[in-house]
Amino acid sequence: MATRDAVVSKLRGVPAEVPSVAEVMAMLAANPKMKCVVCYARISFDGRAKDAHGIEDQHREMAAQANAFGWLVVYRYTDNDKSASKESVVRDDFEQMLVDLTAGHTPEGYPVHGVMAINDDRLYRRPGDWERYLRAFTSHSDRVYYDSNGHQDLYAEGFEVKGLVGVAMSLAETRKKQRRSRTSHRNRAIRGQSVSAWRPFGWDDDKVSLRPAEADAIRKAVKDVLAGASLSEVTTEWKEAGFLTSRGNPFQYATVKQVLLNARLCGYREIKGELVRGDDGQPVVGEWDAVITPKQWFAVVATIRKRGQGKGQSLGGVVHKYLLTGVLRCGAVQEDGTTCNHRMTGVKANDWVSYTHGYLCKKTVDGGCNKTYKRGDETDKHIAALVRAKLKRDAAAAAKDVPDWTRGEELEAAVKRRRALEQRWQTGQIDDETFFRNLPPLDQMVKELRAEQAKHLAKVAAAEAATADIDTEWEAKTLTQKREMIQNALFAVIAEPGGKGRKPFDVDQLKPVWRSSSV
Repeated sequence: MATRDAVVSKLRGVPAEVPSVAEVMAMLAANPKMKCVVCYARISFDGRAKDAHGIEDQHREMAAQANAFGWLVVYRYTDNDKSASKESVVRDDFEQMLVDLTAGHTPEGYPVHGVMAINDDRLYRRPGDWERYLRAFTSHSDRVYYDSNGHQDLYAEGFEVKGLVGVAMSLAETRKKQRRSRTSHRNRAIRGQSVSAWRPFGWDDDKVSLRPAEADAIRKAVKDVLAGASLSEVTTEWKEAGFLTSRGNPFQYATVKQVLLNARLCGYREIKGELVRGDDGQPVVGEWDAVITPKQWFAVVATIRKRGQGKGQSLGGVVHKYLLTGVLRCGAVQEDGTTCNHRMTGVKANDWVSYTHGYLCKKTVDGGCNKTYKRGDETDKHIAALVRAKLKRDAAAAAKDVPDWTRGEELEAAVKRRRALEQRWQTGQIDDETFFRNLPPLDQMVKELRAEQAKHLAKVAAAEAATADIDTEWEAKTLTQKREMIQNALFAVIAEPGGKGRKPFDVDQLKPVWRSSSV
């Protein structure tokens, strides 16, 4: 089967069976009544089947009708998957047709005696386009126009106004359909029905049951991100595993982020960034199977958005090769009595030593003192052990550190007040001015309370995700995740010089600066 692009390309320009320009001119000389016409086909949405069957059907029907009239189709204009009602959409073939109508001939030189379309709304849906089309069409006399309504005399007196009325009716119908679509979309969401046009990643073709491999990948990604993994690492992992988006494309950073921020993961539904809620103010639970819990979703959303607030964090930040680069600081005392405190850098060790890397303070020209060097393996091992010990203590106390959220009744009361205000307005008990004056403060209160509730749920989820089996978890984590855990546990590690000569590694020369008093 030909690709969509190939089909569209074939349906553009001069049909294969049309004689040369010279032959057509000879045919016109022999039969002056013969008409050379152009056909215009357009469809607004070709996103599901992606086979261009809509415009193909239009051109087939117009070709059959032209043959019945004895007309010769000398050129085809095709705008596939393009709306005629949106000002932001440029229809290239429509614009080319206006140029050719004004010139009186196609780019190859075929004369244009008329236009065919399945319906006038294929050609235009906005007043400006109608006026431009009519001006181009009538720039030459005696042209014919045909659509599903039959032959139309575009030169007739009053036809311009008639066309504008038709455009207005078409616009009104388009807007009515858009409103019906939005209303239907929201009503289906409130009922908890799936409204996805495509199979969402993680779910099967029915959009309800889970696709195990994809669902497991999402759960692992959520767990990894909460543990410190970057979205770039998740993206790489999904690419290496061969996962594709619902539209068959390789995952990119943005599409991975989109998947993890989707409320559908926990069974909820969002419209324009707001959770769909029932009359009780609670999120509506969809009919589809959830991949993760609401607490996990709130937690991963909070984590991703928090990273996005930091400079350079949205794309995963700088990738380091060594565990403690930037964490270690030089503790050498300078001649003036001050401490160097320069960030130490991980470097590859010399070939004749038994370890692979070390950490050093840069030269004075780079801002350091070049007096401190630590072997990498022993330094990493010691600091990692200290951090894991702290994490074990924190994991045991994590659940106790999150107090209960005590503003639930306040949120419920605010939602009820807002609902009561809306009911009084809808039943005519209060006027518009009173309603719109009192609505914003209530909306703001509900919004703030729900945001606070979401943050609390994220903290609870993070606490529940804490595990006492830190050692096993640690070995399974990536370097980026380990670095994030270390940086969350301490501000820095002061590394004191070991002195001249080769001396045994001394852990007492490493002084962690913890982020809390608990060590």
